[in-house]
Amino acid sequence: MPGLTLVPTQVAVATGADFSNDTWWIVAIKAVGVVVFLLTSVLIAIWFERKVVARMQIRPGPNVHGPFGLLQSLADAMKLLLKEDINVKAADKVLYLLAPMISVFASLLIFAVIPLGPEVSIFGVLTPLQLTDFPVSVLYILAAASFGVYGIVLGGWASGSTYPLLGGVRSTAQVISYELAMGLSLVSVFILAGSMSTSQIVASQDQIWWFLPLLPAFVIYFISMVGEVNRLPFDLPEAEGELVSGFMTEYSSMKFAWFFLAEYINMLNVSAIATTLFFGGWRAPFGLHLINDGMFNEGWWPLLWFLAKLWTFMFLFVWIRGTLLRFRYDQFMKFGWKILIPAALAWIVMVAAVQSVRQFTDIDLQTLLIALGVVAVVGIGLSFLIPEKKAPPATGSEPDEFDAFAGGYPVPPLPGQTLPPSPRRRARMAQETEQRTATAVLTAEADASTTDQPSDGEEEEPRG
Repeated sequence: MPGLTLVPTQVAVATGADFSNDTWWIVAIKAVGVVVFLLTSVLIAIWFERKVVARMQIRPGPNVHGPFGLLQSLADAMKLLLKEDINVKAADKVLYLLAPMISVFASLLIFAVIPLGPEVSIFGVLTPLQLTDFPVSVLYILAAASFGVYGIVLGGWASGSTYPLLGGVRSTAQVISYELAMGLSLVSVFILAGSMSTSQIVASQDQIWWFLPLLPAFVIYFISMVGEVNRLPFDLPEAEGELVSGFMTEYSSMKFAWFFLAEYINMLNVSAIATTLFFGGWRAPFGLHLINDGMFNEGWWPLLWFLAKLWTFMFLFVWIRGTLLRFRYDQFMKFGWKILIPAALAWIVMVAAVQSVRQFTDIDLQTLLIALGVVAVVGIGLSFLIPEKKAPPATGSEPDEFDAFAGGYPVPPLPGQTLPPSPRRRARMAQETEQRTATAVLTAEADASTTDQPSDGEEEEPRG
C-alpha cells in the first residue's frame, strides 16, 4: 500500500541542527530568551487555567486586573514576593531553603534541548532556533526530570513535619513508577527515528508525525506526563484532602512560589517533549507544509506551529483538572505498575519485531500488519475462553455486623454508637481502677481495725 510506506524502516540519516555559526553572544541571547519565555509562559498559563476552568464551571474568572484579567497573575506574583516569609524552627535550614531552588533549577534545564524552529537569522547570524543539542538529548531530559524530584523529596523531609514527609515519600514512589512508563514509551520513537537527538527526531517526521504509527506509545506517554508533573488526577504528593498541602505545607512566600513556578514550568516541559517527539515539533500541520514550496516550514513561521501545539497540550492539562477526580493512592500505584509499564514493554517488543522483520526480510508492511492483526484477534478471542475466577461459596453463618469505628478511628460516632477508648485512655482507666481498688482495700482494712478496737464509753473487762 502506498500510504503505508510513509513509515520508514530507518531514518537515522536525518540531519540534526548545525550550531557551527553560534557565537557566545548568540548563545547568551538564546539562553536568556528561553528563561524569559518560560517565566512569561507561566504567568500566561496561570491566567489561562483560571479562565478555562471558570468557563467550564460557568463563571467569569479573573476579569478585574487588566484587560480580561491578564494582570491577575502578575498581582499574585507580587503578593507572594511581598508576603511574610515564615521559617519552621524544626526544619533543616539548609535543605529547607535548597529544596525549592533544586526544583526550579531542574525545570529550567529541559528547554535547552527543545528545538523551537529551524535555522533563522538572529542579527545576521544563521543559527537553529534551539539552545543546544547532542546525540542523547532525550536521556538528558529524563535525567533532568529525575533530578527535579529531589526538590520535592528534600522539601518534604527537611520541613520536620508529618504531612510534608508523607508528601515527599509519595512523590518518590510516584516519580519512580511513572518515569519508568514514560521512558519506555519513548523507546519506540528512538527505534523509528534512529536517534535520541531532539533535532534529528523532528527531522525524521517530515513525512509522518510519530503519534500516528505509535499511538499506544503516545497514550502511555500522555498519561505518564500528567503523573510526572503531579497534576490532577495524579496530584497525590500535594493532596489537600488528606495531606493539607503535601510537601509544600510548611512553605510560604517566595519559597512556595518557587515550587509553584517549577510545577508550571514542568507542564510546559512535558508538553514541549510531546510536541517534539510525537507531533512533528515545529513542523507545520498537514497541508500547510505544501503551500508555496514549504514556506510555512521556514523562517519564524515554525515557532508559531510549535507554540500552537504546546498550548494544545496545556489546554488538555487544564481540561483534565476541571473534569477528573483524584485517584486513591493504591489505585494510582496499581495503574502505573500493572497497566502502564507492562503495556509499554509489550509495545516496545512489537515495534522492535516489526522493524526487524521489515529491515532483514522481504515481507511488505501490509502483509506484516495483517498477520499481527490476526494474532491480536486470536489472542483476544482466547482471552474470552479463560474461565472467570469465582468467589468462594458463602458459609452458612451470617457475617458479623460491620463496625466502621472498630479500632477507635478519630471520627465522631453516629447516633447509637460509642467509640472504644484509645490505648492511652484505656491505660489511664486501668491505672485509675487500680488506684480505686487499692484505696478500697486500704479503707476496708482501716474500717476493720477500727471495729476491733473498743469505743471510748466501753471498758475492757478485767481478766483473771
